[in-house]
Amino acid sequence: MSLQVRPATPDDLSGVLEVFLACWRESYRGVLPDAAIDAMTDERAEALWRRVLAEPVGVVLVAVRDGGIVGITRYAATTADDGRIDGAVHSLYVSPRAHGGGIGGALLAQATADLRDAGAEAATLWVFAANAPSIGFYEAKGWHPDGATHTQPEFGEPEQRMRKEWA
Repeated sequence: MSLQVRPATPDDLSGVLEVFLACWRESYRGVLPDAAIDAMTDERAEALWRRVLAEPVGVVLVAVRDGGIVGITRYAATTADDGRIDGAVHSLYVSPRAHGGGIGGALLAQATADLRDAGAEAATLWVFAANAPSIGFYEAKGWHPDGATHTQPEFGEPEQRMRKEWA
């Protein structure tokens, strides 16, 4: 029952897809319009994650329990024009059947530790504004809304940016 967090490889594609699609189809039901959920077909998800795993921008980690992937995160540190290091958590997905088991916390802790070690003084992430459970999770981990919002045309739902500072 121990949890292992490790770098993802292209061989993890099927497990990553299982978690990702379960989140889209179960966890996002009622958060995103049905049309946006239905638009994330198996083929679209596979093309997305095949590309991410083959040529990751930043780091992709998987959480493995009992031989199966139960969570994924993707994050990156980038250098801004002024030389400052910015941290960003691009995605965090935990299988709906594994919620409450510390998986999201373990993945987020590893991401923030790595970003801090890379020199970032803070990190940001985007979350759907209607996703109250995820917002509550992030707030419990010390993240807070910073007032920025946007709506990506492909999803059509407002997102809010959350930030965590540690310096």
